[in-house]
Parts: sequence; C-alpha cells; structure tokens
Amino acid sequence: MDNIKTKQSRGKRLLQYIRKNRLIYLMMIPALGCWLLFKVGPLFGMVIAFQDYSPFKGILGSPFIRLENFMRIFKEPYMLTLIRNTVLLALYTLVFSFTVPVAFALFLNELKNSLVKKGVQSISFLPYFISSAVMVSILYTMVSPTTGVINMILVKLGMEPIYFMAQPGWFRPLYVILQIWQTCGYYGIIYMAAIMSIDPSIYEAASVDGASRWQKMMKITLPGIKTTVVVMLIVAVGNIFSVDLDRILLMYNPSVYETADVLQTYVYRLSFQSTGFPDYGYATAVNMVKSVIAFLLVILTNKLSKKYAETRLF
Repeated sequence: MDNIKTKQSRGKRLLQYIRKNRLIYLMMIPALGCWLLFKVGPLFGMVIAFQDYSPFKGILGSPFIRLENFMRIFKEPYMLTLIRNTVLLALYTLVFSFTVPVAFALFLNELKNSLVKKGVQSISFLPYFISSAVMVSILYTMVSPTTGVINMILVKLGMEPIYFMAQPGWFRPLYVILQIWQTCGYYGIIYMAAIMSIDPSIYEAASVDGASRWQKMMKITLPGIKTTVVVMLIVAVGNIFSVDLDRILLMYNPSVYETADVLQTYVYRLSFQSTGFPDYGYATAVNMVKSVIAFLLVILTNKLSKKYAETRLF
C-alpha cells in the first residue's frame, strides 16, 4: 500500500510540475518535432544498406540481401586505398586544424593592444563565412604555375615553378592549409571565450610571485581551458571522417586521384556518377561503416579524456 501511495504522490507531483511549466513544454514541441522529423526520421533510411534498393520499388518493395553490401566492402580491392587516403587526410586535418586554433587563441591572449587584437580576430574570423568554391578559387590563383604569387617567389629565388594542383603529394597539405585558413579564426574565438572566463586575479597573483608570461600561459591559461579543449577534441574526433566533399571535388583532377580519392568521393560516385543505375544500398553500407567507426572513436576519446584529463563530454 505504501508503494502505491508513493507512486501516486510522485505522479501527482509530476503532473503539477508539467502544469506549472506547460508553456516551456509547449515551446519545446516544434523543436522536438523538427528533431524527430529531420534527424531521427532519416535514420530509418539506413535500412537500405541491407537491401538491393531500387527507387522505383522503394524501401518496402526492395528485396533484403542481409549483409551482402557489407561483404562487398571487404571484397573491394580499391577499398584499402580509399581507407588509407581517408585516414591520412583525416589525421592531418585533426592534428593541424585542431592545434593551430589553440595556439592562435593563446597568441591573441598575449596581445596587449585591444585594437590590434580585435582587428586580428575579425580578419581571421571572416574566412569561415566564405564558401569552399571561393576558397579553392583563391588557392588556384595563388599557386598557379604562371601567375601565382607562390611560384613567382620561387622563380625569383631561382627555383622551378611547382604544379601544386597537379601533384598528388601536394593535395593533402593544400587541403589542410585551406581547412586551417577557413576554421582557425572561428575555433580560435571559442578558445578565446574560454580564456576570458579565467579569473584575472590568478594572473595577478602569478605576476606578484614573479611568473613569466610563458609560465602563466603553461600553468594558468592552458589548464584553465582544458575542459573546452577536451570537448572540442571529442567533437573533432567525431567529425574525423567528415571531410569537406565540396572542397575535395573542386580540387579534384585525374593527376591527384591516388591521394585525393577518399570514402566520400567513392560514395558520391556510387550514388550520383555511376555508369549504370546508382547503387544506393552499397553506398549507404559504406557510409554506415564509416559512421560506426567514427562513433567508436568518439567513445574511446571520451574514455581517455576522462582517465587522463578528468574531463568528458558524456
């Protein structure tokens, strides 16, 4: 009887709480509906990874072929090249595009002239709003073998011009440079916001004790933004395989296929550039495997951050 009364009292309190905050819950309904419709709903479309899917038959009419699409992934001889290119490009992007904004934020924090600091922040933030098409066009202009600034400097130094966009070895460095250029200012501002939340009195106490700027940076600033850095690292690891497909396709040409062809371009060809009918089922299976690996990496990174940095995202 006591358990029944306890449950009834909890139910009454819950109803009272809902009635009291009903306006908040009503405001949540549109957002929740959009989330279910556009985020959760499309996940059910992944069932076509287990089908010989045909748009004419639809999901209900297409036959199930179990794990055949996934078995094709391991039988594909070109898959090892795709995985190697994807992993290398993802690692280079993660290492440089993650660490450079942290260093950039630390550099901005050391600038004492507020006008210069605001100017540098604004200029570095602008590329984030420029499309990949414009960024790649600027890159083509800068590295042109005939009129590009880079090659003009090389010629002045007595060197031969380099065909950057036609050499496979230059594809990854150029991609990473564009990534840093486009996102450094955006992520730098996030780290700057974390730095600004550190109590100024800690810096004052360190100055009284005779700490140098380097010591204050290493002993106060970096530990103070540790939580933000860890959270951003986990997010970056989750997006490790989410390369900018638009940028790659714009930088794409037959001479750089050996390093530029990644899983995303492979899925793109399967879905939209197939000589026959697009193989949506196989393309979805490839994407699903990629997503599962990224999810496992996020869990691993979260556990490692909890163990070594005493901070985690979930």
